[in-house]
Amino acid sequence: MSLTQRSQSARLVLQATLQNLLSLTGIKSALFYYIIVRYLLKGYRHVVGNGVSQSVLDLWKWVSLRAMLLAMKIPAARRKVDAELNKVRADIRLKLIPQGPKVIRHLALPAQGKSKDWIVEEMKRMDDESPHATSWRDGKVSGAIYHGGGDVEAVIMAALERYCVSNPLHPDVFPSVRKMEAEVVAMCLRMYNHPNGCGVTTSGGTESIIMSCKAHREWAREVKGITEPEIIIPSSAHAAFDKAGHYFHIKIVHIPVDPVTRRANVSRMKRAMYDGAMDDIPALGKLAKKYNIGLHVDCCLGSFIVPFLEKAGFPTRLFDFRVPGVTAISCDTHKYGFAPKGSSVIMYRNNELRQHQYFVMPDWAGGVYASPAIAGSRPGALIAGTWAVMQYMGEDGYTESCKSIVGAAKRIESVIRNEIPELYILGEPLASVVAFGSASARVNVHAVGDAMSARGWHLNALTNPAGLHIACTRLTVGAVDQLIADLKDSVESVKGQPPGKGSMVTLYGLGSSSAVGPTLVGKVASIFLDTMYIA
Repeated sequence: MSLTQRSQSARLVLQATLQNLLSLTGIKSALFYYIIVRYLLKGYRHVVGNGVSQSVLDLWKWVSLRAMLLAMKIPAARRKVDAELNKVRADIRLKLIPQGPKVIRHLALPAQGKSKDWIVEEMKRMDDESPHATSWRDGKVSGAIYHGGGDVEAVIMAALERYCVSNPLHPDVFPSVRKMEAEVVAMCLRMYNHPNGCGVTTSGGTESIIMSCKAHREWAREVKGITEPEIIIPSSAHAAFDKAGHYFHIKIVHIPVDPVTRRANVSRMKRAMYDGAMDDIPALGKLAKKYNIGLHVDCCLGSFIVPFLEKAGFPTRLFDFRVPGVTAISCDTHKYGFAPKGSSVIMYRNNELRQHQYFVMPDWAGGVYASPAIAGSRPGALIAGTWAVMQYMGEDGYTESCKSIVGAAKRIESVIRNEIPELYILGEPLASVVAFGSASARVNVHAVGDAMSARGWHLNALTNPAGLHIACTRLTVGAVDQLIADLKDSVESVKGQPPGKGSMVTLYGLGSSSAVGPTLVGKVASIFLDTMYIA
């Protein structure tokens, strides 16, 4: 090869190498600019959806949290935090785990099986051995226990006994359970004014919400090509939506509620759609229709109260499938429906959406596997108990139940508004829940909650703003006078006093004490969960 040919070949090699480098550089540059533009666009959409002031506050919270977490890595700070958490751990164990030489622990199978009489007596003894146990039968518990009465309990027990080993996973073996489950869904659909809809029973409100989120995510991916889904919820929404976001990698956008009405801020929801008390469902339905997105209405707590408000003589608002745009509703049968715990229904406007909830594996080694919700095997006895209670109560029974429960809530609301000036009602209670905060700088509302706890009450704490709420049940109806008297005494007892060291003040004061507060509260919650499994 001549010198000229070698020189020309070298130039060609150099030129090809430069082209490759330029091409690689171009790809790197394009990727860099893509990432920058993507995050700028996300930041812009966040500002549009949340406003400038809220976005600045969010950024400040993020920076503060990172700084505080970094500071906590300093050994001295770490030791101090660990010492405080150890105190909390000891306190939680003292409250949850029975102590003393008389406590009998069953940590292994007995060598010989026990008799039924022994088992019943031992369960009774365990019920009585904890000094911190709350008696729910006296009506001092907010929500949690939705007891329909001794007659309803007897109906449930008859159904549980008959179907105690049934499993809807095998409808050919338990055809009556399949029929009852379908009828429970059908009855709920008619309650919510959509007899042509469809649904599935679940283990509770959380699973109903999670399943709805999953179905809407799959629908959005298939129909609209959305690969980075977002769910817009008011800040008052149940934590189950955040749980679904965590499980299914869905971004959850929280929109502050109106500070006066405590209802979803529709204009803010609309702005957030650019980024992707009973709320204004018709207005939200219009937005859902306009943007062709799903609208889930969470009626888990309202369940068998809200559909009967009008029949019971109380004002109501349009909230169900009569609202165009509503695509799914969750309803807990185990709350005001008085069904056994572990029972809920998720309803859909059409079967197309419900199909996206199912899990189907046609090529599993064990044969075709299909399940309607999270669980495979399910307790058919709970479905039978639910069906039995709904048949027993009937429309007239639920109407009367609504009348007495909401009547109790209205009375509590009236007394707080007119006779306890240190407190104020949050929003406009429409059904069974009454929430209130402190109207006086001299009264810490969480200290009021601790004072009520000392009087045997179990109320629910709220944050942003600080408050308490009681979900009235049938049990509350007979305890309203005692509640009012104890609430007045509790307010007087904490008026002008330091907040103290009660559970509510400690936990929720910690949560608002600094940017890292919620992280520490999360650690306390994890300690609580760990303690639940210490035998």
